[in-house]
Amino acid sequence: MQHDEVIWQVIRHNHCSFMAKIETGKFCRNPYNVTGICNRSSCPLANSRYATIRDHDGVFYLYMKTIERAHQPNQLWERVKLPRNYEKALEIIDKNLMYWPKFLVHKTKQRLTKMTQMRIRMRKLALKTREKIMTTPRKEKKREARREEKAEKAAVLDKSIEKELLERLKKGVYGDIYNYPADKYNEILDKEQLAADDIEEDEEEAEIEFVEGYDDLEEEEDIEDFGGLAVNKSSLDDDDVGLDDNDDEETVAVDHKRVRRESSLALRKLGNGEGGTKPKKKARVLVEVEQEDTDGRQKAVH
Repeated sequence: MQHDEVIWQVIRHNHCSFMAKIETGKFCRNPYNVTGICNRSSCPLANSRYATIRDHDGVFYLYMKTIERAHQPNQLWERVKLPRNYEKALEIIDKNLMYWPKFLVHKTKQRLTKMTQMRIRMRKLALKTREKIMTTPRKEKKREARREEKAEKAAVLDKSIEKELLERLKKGVYGDIYNYPADKYNEILDKEQLAADDIEEDEEEAEIEFVEGYDDLEEEEDIEDFGGLAVNKSSLDDDDVGLDDNDDEETVAVDHKRVRRESSLALRKLGNGEGGTKPKKKARVLVEVEQEDTDGRQKAVH
């Protein structure tokens, strides 16, 4: 036979494994406790008729204990699943705890309200992205710093050894003793050549040069002068073919004077131009004159 008052006296004054004493009061760690406080009305061990609510993976269940099942520990608690709707869950609690003490019904509904609010807050926090602060011990930081220093020293040493070996291979110290891969050696040489070319390009870009700006104009004027001489020559040849002897002699005299004047002007321009350059070759003009008295041709070269 179960006697609630005897059980409570033993638990309260002797020993209870679920009791937690702190400065603010005494609390109960039993998962079936409806309030979490260690007192006579809230103790699940000292009450043969008891009800509470528990959470299993986000699903709420109503647990009820009666004195008729006290001799069957494996069937001591009756469990009823509560819907996710808060109002419907309250209706099920009222239906199953209709003739139970009002204090127990009120505490059960109060526990359902708190657990529902807690579930809503958990869903909101799960949707938010929060920063997670991680702490690293000092020993690990010091160990990583020492490893970094050793790795840097090893890297510098490896580079110096590689440079020394390359220099010896270039000088031919080892000869054919070692089978060093030629691909690696050529690759390193190509890298050095590219680096040297980049340095030379940078130096070339830094140079500044000054150039005269009137060379092109003087060359164009000289070309125009010689072009005029060639045109005059062609026009003279065309005019001499169909004229009489007297006209030929007069035109030849006039043409000689004009050619001499133009050639002298061209020579002066060339002399006043670039002093350091070689003087251009003098243009030669060939004039042919036909006369009826003599079948031969007279040639005059200027």
